[in-house]
Amino acid sequence: MLTRKQMELLRFIHERLTENGVPPSFDEMKEALDLKSKSGIHRLILALEERGFIRRLPNRARALEVIRLPEMQAPRPGRQRFAPSVIEGDLGKVRAQPAEQETQRSVAIPIMGRIAAGTPITALQNRSSTVDISPEFLSHGEHYALEVRGDSMIEAGIFDGDLVVIRKQESANTGDIVVALIDDEEATLKRLRRKGASIALEAANPNYETRIFGPDRVRVQGRLVSLVRRY
Repeated sequence: MLTRKQMELLRFIHERLTENGVPPSFDEMKEALDLKSKSGIHRLILALEERGFIRRLPNRARALEVIRLPEMQAPRPGRQRFAPSVIEGDLGKVRAQPAEQETQRSVAIPIMGRIAAGTPITALQNRSSTVDISPEFLSHGEHYALEVRGDSMIEAGIFDGDLVVIRKQESANTGDIVVALIDDEEATLKRLRRKGASIALEAANPNYETRIFGPDRVRVQGRLVSLVRRY
């Protein structure tokens, strides 16, 4: 069970990551939680890290990642329900809710096949099934899902067998995790970096090299917004 302030901070970090892919600064966190000093934020971050809810990435400023979610807690009066970035449970299902609430909140997202987090595989465009996702885990626009194959994104918390939820879009900011189509034949899930006129597809695993392409060889097909994991 998290304290109210811990929940507020975890929710705030998640919301900022969902909105723009960049975690908030300590000043922004201090202001959002109405704390008088950054030492209180440090203590909250340490508590969340010790409990396994967030991870601080080494050698990167403001590098925070939500890696685990608390059990669903009843929302406090006047506060928005917490929206985690990873959904626990079987593929194709969300955590059990009353039937009426589930009907109102669930959105059927098509599963379009498999995506490689490693050596690129042939892009699949065939809808095989759907997964029901709460709108809280989605951004605006059209979405689809892909099953991950490979281990090149494990340091970003994405593992073989995970189901990634992708917002369909043709552009992305540097640092976004995207579905990239290479030479109109191969799709891969990587972090996008712009290096001058070139595009770098960066793994989150030191065993994989960053691959650099000319801009005419890579097309963005979507940006990662959520993750479904089964245990």
